[in-house]
Amino acid sequence: MAHDCSIPVIQDGTYAFDARGIARRFRHAAIFGALNALQPGETMRFCNDHDPLPLLAQIEQFFGARVRIEYVQREPGEIVIDFRIMAAA
Repeated sequence: MAHDCSIPVIQDGTYAFDARGIARRFRHAAIFGALNALQPGETMRFCNDHDPLPLLAQIEQFFGARVRIEYVQREPGEIVIDFRIMAAA
């Protein structure tokens, strides 16, 4: 089932981020900027055309337990991941 990442606010506190429309050279900076803008309890629903394993490793290294990563959809050509900001411990 395809997920529609064109909806800017999916539900209260969940914001869509469609990486497919951002030039590759700016993607990681834009993603990190968006994650830094979120408050605890908010989620960024990330859509991409490939599984961003190197990006996920960078996010885990930089944010640690502050960002919870959960796949919503993981099909070839259609990846959707929720990045939830957790409260500081």
